[in-house]
Amino acid sequence: MVFSSLTFLFAYLPAVLAVYFLIPFRFRNFVLLVVSLFFYGWGEPVYVLVMIFSILFNWIFGRMISQYRDRDRKTARKYLTVCIVLNLLLLGFFKYYDFFIGNLNAIGITFLKPLKLGLPIGISFYTFQAMSYPIDLYRHDTDPQRSVINFGAYVTMFPQLIAGPIVRYRDIAGMLEHRKENVDKFYEGVVRFMCGLAKKVLLANSCGQVFETVNSLSFSQSSVLTAWLGILCYAFQIYFDFSGYSDMAIGLGKMFGFDFLENFNYPYIARSVTDFWRRWHMSLSYWFRDYVYIPLGGNRRGLKRQIINIMIVWLLTGFWHGASWNFVLWGVFYGIILILEKLFLLRPLQKAPAFVGHVYTMFVVLVAWVLFAYTDFSQVLTYLGMMFGRASAFANAYTVYFLRDNFVLLAVCAAACTPIARTRMNFLKNNTFAMARPLLVLLALIVCTAFIVDASYNPFLYFRF
Repeated sequence: MVFSSLTFLFAYLPAVLAVYFLIPFRFRNFVLLVVSLFFYGWGEPVYVLVMIFSILFNWIFGRMISQYRDRDRKTARKYLTVCIVLNLLLLGFFKYYDFFIGNLNAIGITFLKPLKLGLPIGISFYTFQAMSYPIDLYRHDTDPQRSVINFGAYVTMFPQLIAGPIVRYRDIAGMLEHRKENVDKFYEGVVRFMCGLAKKVLLANSCGQVFETVNSLSFSQSSVLTAWLGILCYAFQIYFDFSGYSDMAIGLGKMFGFDFLENFNYPYIARSVTDFWRRWHMSLSYWFRDYVYIPLGGNRRGLKRQIINIMIVWLLTGFWHGASWNFVLWGVFYGIILILEKLFLLRPLQKAPAFVGHVYTMFVVLVAWVLFAYTDFSQVLTYLGMMFGRASAFANAYTVYFLRDNFVLLAVCAAACTPIARTRMNFLKNNTFAMARPLLVLLALIVCTAFIVDASYNPFLYFRF
């Protein structure tokens, strides 16, 4: 089940909200746990068992870690180590087993065969989320959760279960026990959810269709500018798809009384790649910073060690996104760029005019999106070749056609990637225009519903992670 579906919008969500607010507060976490498991099991019921197993062993090990962390640190560390290994084995088995076995088979080692198991949706997100709990317990960064129901509600919470943002237990521990649920917060959540839905349905899906069309062109129909236009549309698609999902998750969280941390901060206005990754998928960046980069030593052990740590983090970041060599290459590419910025480029970029940093950053990001979009290296090389001159022409009739038919879409997307839209809409917060906001929300729902009814293209790109 996806947020941008009629089933979710007009059946599941209204029913859940009705049940949730009709029962006493003390039962609401149990309701969240049940409806979240139902939400997850809608598409793949068997993998609900995997999630329940993850909840139980992380909660049980958390209890053991909290019991020993003050009086026997060594024993607590052993429990933590086993818990982390179990989490990584669970993720590795479902996500990476066939990848490694396939690569072994390719070099002639054939005593094991791929299992061809389906990938549990969102396993990378909820595994990292669950794993943060025992680590924070060991570090004394949070208190133990005595209720397995409350912990299960945290891990499975359907607003951000499938594609984040990655919510750490310590950030919402207090909200699980005591949270504000009121009309103003609920309305704020509805507005935020509708902004995310509009991003997804109106912008991401439209840009995705343009990219798919460009991708289907033959060599004789392709051109350099068309290739750049196509990957620009993919960049818009993945941004509005993922940030739109995050907006919907944050909005749904507010409806249920939770405040999730922001996951995006206008990454396409960044003036360096370093700045871009402080703005894109921030919950993942913070997770790797706090649980990998800093424990490895961060920048405290000299420049050489810092460079090694950066490369380790980005190798893992790439591999986290998918069991394919293109994601590894994507991570290594970003790791190299970030190291070059740290060593040489950041200072000149800071001194240069702002547009220089923007152009440089978008150039790097668009090239990186090619690595991300195709799991087949031959497709990566073909598309990069078209972008850098190996096409039938620099521009042709197809280029003119795509620009003419999508000029408004591209202009709206470019504006929506910046704070311009938000600042221009501030006038609606004025009491004079306050009554217009509910009407705009209703209009957005009507328009999005019409697009959903008519659409044949409605994927969430990050569901595969």
